Amino acid sequence: MDGRPAVDDAALGRAALAVLDANWTGVSTVPAPGIYPHQWSLDSAFVAIGLARHDTARAGQELLSLLSGQWRTGMVPHIVFHHPNGYFPGPSMWRSEDVPEAPRGTPTSGLTQPPLHAYAAWWVWRHAADRDLATRFVRRAWPSLVAQHAYLETRDAGGAGLAAIVHPWESGMDDSPAWDAPLADPEADRRGDGYHDRYFRLAVRCREHGYAASYYRDEHPFAVEDPLFNGVWLLSCDAMARLASEAVGADPAPFQEAAARIRAALLDRLWDGAFYARDVRAGRLVPVCTIGGFGPLLDPGLPRHVVETLTALLESTRFMGAAGYPVPSCDIRAPEFERGQYWRGPSWISTNWLLARAAAVHGLDRLSELLVASTLRLVRQGGFRECFDPFDGTGHGCRDFSWSAALTLDLLGR
Repeated sequence: MDGRPAVDDAALGRAALAVLDANWTGVSTVPAPGIYPHQWSLDSAFVAIGLARHDTARAGQELLSLLSGQWRTGMVPHIVFHHPNGYFPGPSMWRSEDVPEAPRGTPTSGLTQPPLHAYAAWWVWRHAADRDLATRFVRRAWPSLVAQHAYLETRDAGGAGLAAIVHPWESGMDDSPAWDAPLADPEADRRGDGYHDRYFRLAVRCREHGYAASYYRDEHPFAVEDPLFNGVWLLSCDAMARLASEAVGADPAPFQEAAARIRAALLDRLWDGAFYARDVRAGRLVPVCTIGGFGPLLDPGLPRHVVETLTALLESTRFMGAAGYPVPSCDIRAPEFERGQYWRGPSWISTNWLLARAAAVHGLDRLSELLVASTLRLVRQGGFRECFDPFDGTGHGCRDFSWSAALTLDLLGR
């Protein structure tokens, strides 16, 4: 060994930290300068995970800053606007100040995102160099995390124990083809609306109904049980149980019971040889296989035969087997696949990281190592881009993207 990889790793780690420092506002980390100038929920969870081994205080501050925008309902909004400028749709569209349950003085969106935050808090606590500081952070965040999990239970539009997303922006995979069928609308088709037009109209509809959980559950036209969103929720339930017993001194049983309920519902509602999103209003699965379908692999209690089936699919020519720079965000053989269109084809550092964690959870060491190596290859070749072409590794979207830098730090830390 000539030591070259270690030197390269050190340089890559310094570059990743430099991106996070440049994107730090003093209270939180923006996903990318200029283009995404506010605080995004899922992004902040990934940033905290990436900083866990390097800066306990800042990792905790990242999550606490996000939780400062939490609504009294327990909802953690998908965007917290720490200043009024620079993004559409911004505060003037969401009008959170008109909603009694929203925080005063902190404009937010009226939607949420995958609830990775409890897992991120546990990751910070587990890897902190300063365990006392991390424990104080966890105890401060704990009531907000409990409220968040209680809120998610109000999103059970299907009545079976899963949370339904009410907008594609809640998924963290905005343009995924899994949302095409639930968004279908003959009137919008006649107007020639693209899916981004439909996204905006759907957001306005949420606002017009006061972002009420009862409306989302019972009337809102878009209600989808997403396997990634619910797989992340289950993962965070497991993290809540660990934090309860290890850091907070609370009863872990309610969170263990919630994880078991979500697991059973995922298998009952979304499993058909693979996991698919379910359109609750139409009462059927959406027959397109996307990266989101591997979300339940994050569950350490997933039955072994399901793990084996999903692993075979992941390694097949529909996903990793035909991609030089995995993992593509949609089945390569699906007609909806587009190699350069957000979440309809490109590979993402975030989902690669989640799949590497899922493989490790199930003792699939070879697969986990392959995913880690493939992900680091992407950033070494293309930089800390938002996403990447799955065939040639070309970077797409923003440069100096925070979650790409943060999760690279975590992968190097292994």
